[in-house]
Amino acid sequence: MSKVLKIILIVFAAIFVIAGLGVWYIASSINPAQFTQLLRSTVKESTGRDLNIAGPVSLSIFPSIGIKAEQVSLSNASWASDAQMLSLKRAELEVKLLPLFSGNVEISSINLAGLDAHLQLNKAGQSNWHVAPPVDPVNSPSVASGVPPKTESSDRTFIAIQTIHISDARISYQDGASPVQLIEIPKLSISGDGNKTSILLDLQYGNYKVGLKGKTGSLRQAITDWNQNPVTTNLDLTLTLNGKSLDITGKIDKAPKALPQFDIKLDSKSFDFIPLAAASLVSSGKKATALAKPVVSQNKYFFSDDPLPFGLLPNANGKIAFNIAQLGVPDQAPLKDVSGTIAFKGDVIDVHDLKFDLGKGRAQAQISLSQIHSGMPIMSMKAIAKGFTLEQVIVSSDSSAKMSGGDAQIASNLSGRGKSLHQLIGNANGAVQITVGQARLDSKLLNTAGDLAITIMDTLNPMRKQSNHTVLECAVAYLPVSNGMVNIRDSVGVETDKLDIVLSGTVNLNTEVINLKIDPHQKSGFTTGVDLGSLVKLEGTLQNPKAGVNKEGLVNSAVSIGLGFLTGGISLAAENAKSMSTKRQPCKTAMHSWADIYPGSN
Repeated sequence: MSKVLKIILIVFAAIFVIAGLGVWYIASSINPAQFTQLLRSTVKESTGRDLNIAGPVSLSIFPSIGIKAEQVSLSNASWASDAQMLSLKRAELEVKLLPLFSGNVEISSINLAGLDAHLQLNKAGQSNWHVAPPVDPVNSPSVASGVPPKTESSDRTFIAIQTIHISDARISYQDGASPVQLIEIPKLSISGDGNKTSILLDLQYGNYKVGLKGKTGSLRQAITDWNQNPVTTNLDLTLTLNGKSLDITGKIDKAPKALPQFDIKLDSKSFDFIPLAAASLVSSGKKATALAKPVVSQNKYFFSDDPLPFGLLPNANGKIAFNIAQLGVPDQAPLKDVSGTIAFKGDVIDVHDLKFDLGKGRAQAQISLSQIHSGMPIMSMKAIAKGFTLEQVIVSSDSSAKMSGGDAQIASNLSGRGKSLHQLIGNANGAVQITVGQARLDSKLLNTAGDLAITIMDTLNPMRKQSNHTVLECAVAYLPVSNGMVNIRDSVGVETDKLDIVLSGTVNLNTEVINLKIDPHQKSGFTTGVDLGSLVKLEGTLQNPKAGVNKEGLVNSAVSIGLGFLTGGISLAAENAKSMSTKRQPCKTAMHSWADIYPGSN
């Protein structure tokens, strides 16, 4: 080694030693109290919120800048219900030193323990996590000149995070006066290593335990290159829900100034479908009492008017293919061999070839969503299911409630427009048809069907409560829908072992007002001229149905009784003879061609 090289190495070594001693001196001379006060004032100026650090604070500068603090809290918005928006038992941050000299911020690690965050929206739509520096109404440049103040572009400063660790976190969220929803995160770890990012998540929402584990392409690099350079990110993840797993594989491609492209596959031997709307809400740390028990809705409509999360759907091009051997659905037998493809093309989403086994039968559907990012998305759906029985698909929590038979077929062809389920159905167009064959239904099972179903059954069959079971011979419901109005003209027919029943009237799906006349006939026995069923109609709303008086039926019965007295009973005998000789067929009358609803079916 030449003398010149030795001298250069010695000089560099001396510089590093001196620099290290200087950094050590600077770090040791910093007063933690002064540093804490500096943090508080900086946060106050930047956000208008109060930062409080009740525990010890330490700072290190070499080989990276490290900050450790305990018992940290940030004040909430003045209108929020909690005094603190977030609090931390311990927070640690490490920033690489050398990249700072080139204007870049590279965070080695963020460690947060005991995070407790309270997120809230008020009635005006303000969020408590929106923070901004306080504005002086007198000296503000925007007020004085009428021109918004200029902000420096952040494009010059690159911020990258290598590792995030969060443990024992609790995040509560409340939208207006709605119940508080609580998410608990025992563990979250996102760690970058070269061109891979490892993800580990444990989360609990009510009684639902969610896990996510696996690897993706470098998230740091993807964020850096997004809309600047071509990005390709591979996915190899496993999602778990209450112990059941779903494999997620595929890739995402993003070219500059173009929509993302993706090709993703979802595979599972057994998974559960749990709609977010049915998830247990937790208030003040109280957990839901039953896994599949839905939240009692305070909505005034049977079909919720709460906005659907269309805004969460991606504006992208690509497809998601799924294949699930067994899909659990609340309150019914699991679906088998669920498969299909979801195709994304900008603001249009099509579900192609959705198929699954239903009991011993098979169902298939085509669903289309368009203009999903507009104020009134459009949704259309064609579906058919056949070859199954009610006995195969209906599951009761009461083991003594039995059902047998009930060959069934369902077809629908509907389209609607709106941002909520109520709006979509309230202006829908199309038709639905349901048929059920011979079945024996236990009264206990029928009594668990909900207020709407119970009211309909009690109105249709006033004698239902006189027996512990109902023998159904057939039932057909053809429901044509035009601009949200269902017009029923003898298109709902039910036949039991004792009654023939026909419905006529209207159901307004926009207002949800029901106006249905019930026309039941006894199959045997001598009539007295008073048909109690014909005196009743179904009215109210889908949310609050009730039985009313059919004035027309009341007048007809009164006339029949009057004629019976005047003729000495001859007219009543004539009515019975006519009833026995003209047998009605409500199911056959109500039945329409399946091909008219779902083309190609029979």
